[in-house]
Amino acid sequence: MGTVEKSLQQVDLSNSSEDAMSRRTDLENALKDCTAALELFLTNKFSDALTLLKPWKSESMYHAVGYSSILVMQAGMTFDPKDMEDAMTSLGESLQTCQRFRKKVGIIETITSLWYRTPAEKPTEVEMHAELCYAEALMQKAVLTFLDESIISFIKGGMRIRNSYLIYKDCQAFANMTKDMEEQRPTYVHFRGGVNMGIGSFNLMLSLFPSRVLRLMEFLGFSGDREIGLSELRWGASSNSLRSILSTMTLLMFHLYITVILGTGEGNLAEAEALLEPYTERFPNGALMLFYTARIALLKGNFTFAQEKFLVCIAAQQEWRQIHHLCYWELMWAYSFELNWKEAYRYADLLCKESKWSQAVYVFQKAAILSMLPEEEVNKLGENVVELFRQVDDLRLRIAGKSIPTEKFAAKKAQRYFSSNPVKLVVPALEMMYVWNGFTVVGKRPELTQLILATLEKAEEQLENENPSEYYVDDQCVVQLLKGLCLRHLGHLVQAELCFNHVIASENDIMFDNYLVPFTVFELGLLHKQKGDIKMAITVIENAKMNYKDYNMESRLHFRIHAALNAMNSSIKHTPSRTSA
Repeated sequence: MGTVEKSLQQVDLSNSSEDAMSRRTDLENALKDCTAALELFLTNKFSDALTLLKPWKSESMYHAVGYSSILVMQAGMTFDPKDMEDAMTSLGESLQTCQRFRKKVGIIETITSLWYRTPAEKPTEVEMHAELCYAEALMQKAVLTFLDESIISFIKGGMRIRNSYLIYKDCQAFANMTKDMEEQRPTYVHFRGGVNMGIGSFNLMLSLFPSRVLRLMEFLGFSGDREIGLSELRWGASSNSLRSILSTMTLLMFHLYITVILGTGEGNLAEAEALLEPYTERFPNGALMLFYTARIALLKGNFTFAQEKFLVCIAAQQEWRQIHHLCYWELMWAYSFELNWKEAYRYADLLCKESKWSQAVYVFQKAAILSMLPEEEVNKLGENVVELFRQVDDLRLRIAGKSIPTEKFAAKKAQRYFSSNPVKLVVPALEMMYVWNGFTVVGKRPELTQLILATLEKAEEQLENENPSEYYVDDQCVVQLLKGLCLRHLGHLVQAELCFNHVIASENDIMFDNYLVPFTVFELGLLHKQKGDIKMAITVIENAKMNYKDYNMESRLHFRIHAALNAMNSSIKHTPSRTSA
């Protein structure tokens, strides 16, 4: 074959290769590949999903963002520095890939957009999707940046969050300008679904913040309307788009975790079940589906069924051990709610050995659970409770130079064990149950609530019979707060109020646990709500909000206060006024 012929053949092969890549990475085919990768991910084939996306991630914005998203999820579950670095590197590459497809604007247009934030006129379909993918990658990079320890990284993360939000707002404007595209172009549903997911997530997330923070965020251009957030996410979840599962998972996270930990514990379990149902039918052995099925059962108080499902979830896959760790955490609580401390210890111990998420909390939790067992049982297990508590402070993490509130709380509680003659914590596992709002869960099971009440009464009796220590009043008030919670869930409201008032009256004598009084005032407000006196409930909870500061887990209580006041003010608005005849 002649030289010229060889050269022509090479050109043909090169063109053929470029054509194949172009076809593979065009918008419609890229979305098909990402949908296939998502199916692999939801059937526990995590490596296969990455393998499918990897060859094209430098050429296609959707392959790039899909690949990075999986690495981000992995990093978020492991906290492993290498996983974090890999995810950050991949996100940087994704942003570069997306940038190539974004609309090119001149310097004057760029400066103008900083002031007026008007989206560029008539973007192409590819440019619209590029903006969406860029916003998504920027948001994920911001989240990972927050996990760095420097204040500079924290500021960078905040700027990326703002830029991501503003781009999502532009995308929303694009979507409103191009509604007629939905029927004409099969890719439009994926764009609209991405806008729903982004705008919905931002609104829902920001709506959780206390009003003084939210006012600042709104001044910076953000909006935080919960109903808009839920509505956008519900549209996204039902849209049959690539990001439908992300909208669904965001709603599940809201109903099954955020409302429990940062709210009053009243998540919409019926909606969570309805959202999950189509995915459990399609992916019955998917680890995420099994996990959320178990979590719903746990929040309903069906602890035995939840335990079984978490074990099935663990057995479903071995590739991502991080999902096992999530199950261990839930199993630890499921057994704690039943006062089965030996089984709870088993999973706390596994977390200490395997997970990097929060060693300070895990070790404290393990020691707290062991504290609920007889001393001879602890000795049989070969554990030393005092030594475990002494490890907590050294295991604390710092994010943006600050301690994680629950780790700070655990370290402060563990301080008393540094004495040469330590004073034991009175009921530390039950106190941590309250920190994670677990009494709203176990309160659905009256027989178990009664058992916890009996445990607290026994602890109260032991305190009375021992020589009072410097921690006596604090320990007594911990018991009274938790007794009040049990009594309130059992419907014994008068007795519960007496317990709460005892704590509040002891304010000047509490020396160490400064969180007790504001949290107790809040619980007293919820008691008034349970009695039907909404106005008194609001007054008491406003008191908890306005008259206390600089106490442990202050931000967590303010989140709960915000959620409770929102719910009660909403109920007042929707209650028809009575007019006399």
